[in-house]
Amino acid sequence: MGSEEETKKKNEVFDAEAASLFVKELRGTFASGKTKSYGWRVSQLKSLMKMLNEREPDIVDALRQDLDKPELESSIYEVALLKTSIKSALKELKHWMTPEKAKTSITTFPSSAEIVPEPFGVVLIISPWNYPFLLSLDPVVGAIAAGNALVLKPSEVAPASSSLLAKLVGEYMDLSSIRVVEGAVAETSALLDQKWDKICYTGNSRVARIVMAAAAKHLTPVLLELGGKSPVVFDSGINLKVACRRMIMGKWGCNNGQACISPDHIITTKDYAPKLLESLKNELENFYGKNPLESKDLSRIVNSNHFARLSKLLDDDKVSGKIVHGGERDKNKLRIAPTLLLDVPRDSLIMSEEIFGPLLPILTVGTKRIVL
Repeated sequence: MGSEEETKKKNEVFDAEAASLFVKELRGTFASGKTKSYGWRVSQLKSLMKMLNEREPDIVDALRQDLDKPELESSIYEVALLKTSIKSALKELKHWMTPEKAKTSITTFPSSAEIVPEPFGVVLIISPWNYPFLLSLDPVVGAIAAGNALVLKPSEVAPASSSLLAKLVGEYMDLSSIRVVEGAVAETSALLDQKWDKICYTGNSRVARIVMAAAAKHLTPVLLELGGKSPVVFDSGINLKVACRRMIMGKWGCNNGQACISPDHIITTKDYAPKLLESLKNELENFYGKNPLESKDLSRIVNSNHFARLSKLLDDDKVSGKIVHGGERDKNKLRIAPTLLLDVPRDSLIMSEEIFGPLLPILTVGTKRIVL
């Protein structure tokens, strides 16, 4: 695409009228039966695989721009997992498309019945910024495998990834059936004003309520993948070194805690906490060195707003004196070191919302029975 065409595209206004035209075009494609064929589904899944194979360096570079995500982490969690999903879909596709015989009632004898898998139609996928390729394209794999036409709306919070997604989909995929819309609140609102056959949203509960309200007007089924508080219980009867390494990998090795499946806090007994803390501190140093703010193996915080949000959790008067490891911050580089906090109050800010960052409270209890 030439620079003049790119400039024209950026200056185009995407409003409800443009969104309506998008949906109309996609409905026309779906009505033609094109996306329902086995051949189309396979060709699009293979095109997606080709895109990942050929453009992985570009994907890694975009993730570095948006999150300073380590190359190995990008290759494993953003690319390799997608390839696995595509391979699985290609392997199972014929089985998924095959009608399944169903039992009939004696009242309808001698009839027969079967369950025929049918696509929903035109699907809207709204994806988040923390894993902008995996969590954008994995739902796309499912939508294609099911025979749907779709619009993907990637997050504007990861602009390099959003731009690259739009470019690559335009180069590799069937644009009569699969489209990408870039933008922020206005563009998302324009899309949500339309009638969809299904909406898939991954993100926070605040926006999820907006999505649900928009979908309710048309009785559109919605698939939500949201966050929450994910506790990890440490018991004295474990291999502590192995458990701590796995904890570090799950917490800080996954986008520096910016993941919905990231452990949110630890629960352990009072007598075991000192041993656990010592082991976690040692392993954190082994993983990220004495100055983790300079580590190339940790993603940065995505932007200044999220940095401020996490800083507010740390600066809360109820927890500022509870930091037992880490806590270092670099506002200019948007970096926060892995941070351990011991016995923060249950009514503190950090325990009242999903942390979604490199902060890890450790809560102690008297006995294991209390945890359960």
